Amino acid sequence: MAVTKIHPIKSTLKKALDYIENPAKTDEKMLVSSFACSYETADIEFELLLSQAMQKGNNLAHHLIQSFAPGETTPEQAHEIGRQLADEVLQGKYPYVLTTHIDKGHIHNHVIFCAVDMVNQRKYVSNRQSYAYIRRTSDRLCKEHGLSVVMPGQDRGKSYAEWDAHRKGTSWKAKLKIAIDAAIPQAKDFDDFLRLLQEQGYEVKRGKYVSFRAPGQERFTRCKTLGETYAEEAITERIKGRFAERKPKENRKISLRIDLENSIKAQQS
Repeated sequence: MAVTKIHPIKSTLKKALDYIENPAKTDEKMLVSSFACSYETADIEFELLLSQAMQKGNNLAHHLIQSFAPGETTPEQAHEIGRQLADEVLQGKYPYVLTTHIDKGHIHNHVIFCAVDMVNQRKYVSNRQSYAYIRRTSDRLCKEHGLSVVMPGQDRGKSYAEWDAHRKGTSWKAKLKIAIDAAIPQAKDFDDFLRLLQEQGYEVKRGKYVSFRAPGQERFTRCKTLGETYAEEAITERIKGRFAERKPKENRKISLRIDLENSIKAQQS
């Protein structure tokens, strides 16, 4: 079984390429390949092609992820399936870098391809129809290679990690809360806390609200959406050991009524 997702890259193209080509994740780059470009200079080659684009837009490239169930395939087979998927979907028009990551509990492919094609210098159109084609092609290739296939309508647009988290009743938010709870006792201050989260692989974004994004997660998660004890101010107080969770305000009318009833009982006794 392979679960797929795709999202655009609007900035930090080189950073994204460096991430998927990480030697620690790709068996010292033995599981890195490319088409119509060199993976070492793909960012430069993509930018040159982007400069020739007939259409303007913010997308520099697209990042396609194909995740396999644990134990269902080998790194070599997964890489070959990823190559066949990229070749069929992109039809030889878009340069791409393909890598296979083996550092997690499940093998998964990353394909980053230029947003502009080499033939007509036109932008790739990513929509429901194009994604449905990716899914159908991925499912067919998995079937041809003897792997299981996700049933139609199930878990579209999720990475395997997200699918597995949903199956187990966990989520990105649940994992982030666990990471925060583990980091707070070790942190000297809030900046040290952020450093500890980064060491766990989280990307940090500071603005009006502090947000985190785990590897493979598409969107940032704001701390304040995790609950009262995970707001920035609360985390700071927890680090200092002074946080006290607010109790619900007591209903004053009920309190007065109870006091009155107790007073009457005392007078009657």
